[in-house]
Amino acid sequence: MSKILFLVAHRPGRSPGQRFRFEQYLDFLQQKGFNYEISFLLNEEDDACFYSKGHYFRKLGIFFKSIRIRLNDVRRSSEFDVIFIYREAVMFGSAWFERRLKRKGARMILDFDDAIWLMDVSEGNRNLRWLKKPSKTSGILKLMGKAIVGNSFLAAYASAFNKDVWVIPTTIDTDIFKRLNLPKNPEKIYIGWIGSHTTMKHFELALGVLKMLNEKYPGKISIKLISDTNYPTDDIAIDFCKWNKDTEIADLSAIDIGIMPLPDNDWARGKCGFKGLQYMALEIPAVMSPVGVNIEIIQDGVNGFLASSEEEWIMKLSMLIESAELRERIGKAGRQTVVENYSYERWKGEFLKCLKEATVPT
Repeated sequence: MSKILFLVAHRPGRSPGQRFRFEQYLDFLQQKGFNYEISFLLNEEDDACFYSKGHYFRKLGIFFKSIRIRLNDVRRSSEFDVIFIYREAVMFGSAWFERRLKRKGARMILDFDDAIWLMDVSEGNRNLRWLKKPSKTSGILKLMGKAIVGNSFLAAYASAFNKDVWVIPTTIDTDIFKRLNLPKNPEKIYIGWIGSHTTMKHFELALGVLKMLNEKYPGKISIKLISDTNYPTDDIAIDFCKWNKDTEIADLSAIDIGIMPLPDNDWARGKCGFKGLQYMALEIPAVMSPVGVNIEIIQDGVNGFLASSEEEWIMKLSMLIESAELRERIGKAGRQTVVENYSYERWKGEFLKCLKEATVPT
């Protein structure tokens, strides 16, 4: 059997990117003759510290622990047929480990689903941004046998530095992601957003619109925020739901309309539309900013809505708030889009093909 070593930042099941970029394929890979091991840097305690402000001595300890883990990975790299790196080997500004793996003859794949060559840091680590070096991405790509990216925008960048780039969208297992029929208040329309503290700045873009809708439909709408952290505000009441992998589908199923606001910049253009795909897979009508891959996913008014200006957001959300029939029609069309174009079933064969090719010596 072929053996894969996955080099990642987070423990299995924690990161949406890891879960939906490769973790959901692991059982399938085993069935097809691959054994695997996941080498991650942050355990649960490290995670809580790493993304909070301060704790610099503890973070220094995490830094040295990460180095020890990756040195061990380099030492045993010859035991594996493929080294699969999600985003980067370590979360600071060196490609040293990727270069060492290359010198040891490792066959490597780099997978990423964001514009990781651009600077983007969490609020808790803003004072440590000098440790990051996003420009190392081009050098890492040159070392890889293959690169897997989530959309054509990312592929355009990767192709400048690597001759074997595969576009595989971030996918959803639509046999698992099915809407649950839960009891809810029929007099309320729930508008929801799902994301982490790192993307909360995108949720903020919708606050003005949500406030105006709350005034337009007094007592009728409720805002549901599914995240790892709350967003306290006096402007509008927010129903906060702590994100949990085990209750994610149930929590999303309570939403009537899903939103995905984005700024129009290169970082957002690198996004893979995953929030929208989650809504759509559960037959929740999605309203999304017409940025990046969103314009490929959504046919406006057919399987979702695209909204750029404040007026468009209010108009299209109002249409959905006022019509249960429209919500149902758009929701069903959205799920069909995911099943046909963005599902685990649609792309598992391509993912397997890529890994099989990577095991063949060049």
